[in-house]
Amino acid sequence: MDLIPSFSVDHTKIVPGIFVSRQDQLGDKIVTTYDVRVTRPNKEPAVDVAAMHTLEHLIATFLRNDPDWKDEVIYWGPMGCLTGFYLILKGNRAPREIHDLLLRAFRSVADAETVPGSNEENCGNYLMHNLWLAKWYADRYAQYLSDNADNDAIFEYPQTDRLVTDDGRQFFDS
Repeated sequence: MDLIPSFSVDHTKIVPGIFVSRQDQLGDKIVTTYDVRVTRPNKEPAVDVAAMHTLEHLIATFLRNDPDWKDEVIYWGPMGCLTGFYLILKGNRAPREIHDLLLRAFRSVADAETVPGSNEENCGNYLMHNLWLAKWYADRYAQYLSDNADNDAIFEYPQTDRLVTDDGRQFFDS
């Protein structure tokens, strides 16, 4: 069985950043999935669940309303490990090309007074939000993106080296 691309990333070396997780050809179109890593896996605590949920609502709303990007956005949602988000966009852009978009998105959280779509009719778990903590995470990540804009490590996945047998089989540690 093939290892999916996100499991081939060396999670002991990954830092917060913006990475290409995968690219898919859909007919004559390319879509790119980005790993928007907010915390360092297995080194920092995962993002608080309620804050993650709030960030999902706020940033999805920002992205789908940005005049230059709204038609490119396919999906924004949390990773199961709660260390970041997946962003799926139409096209094939390098992570550096979406740095400004994500910096603006995370900075926009500071201005939020309410969480869009956080009522019983619009949200499957409307009581699980934490705007204050979401603002803290967003500010922390935006500052990190700003401070590291010239750091290649926040745009390039570290890959895991896997032992491969003579007949081409790979050994995995999970």
